[in-house]
Amino acid sequence: MRRLGKVLHISKRGSIILRTDKTPSAGSKSVVLDKKSQEIGIIIDVFGPVKEPYVAIRPKQDIDASKLVGQMLYLRKK
Repeated sequence: MRRLGKVLHISKRGSIILRTDKTPSAGSKSVVLDKKSQEIGIIIDVFGPVKEPYVAIRPKQDIDASKLVGQMLYLRKK
């Protein structure tokens, strides 16, 4: 697992928003995990400044995204 970043907030559309220091790729291969290695969702968008971009994650349906605010999320190694 590679550290992705700390969750900042949940968007109006339900996406998890966080800031990272390395630009990850988006798509179905970009699986995001919590500290217990539970699958949270996938990266759907990377936006903002190049040095510290924001990442939008589409959570799985059974995940309560509001409980993730302030927690560190991780990217599964390929």
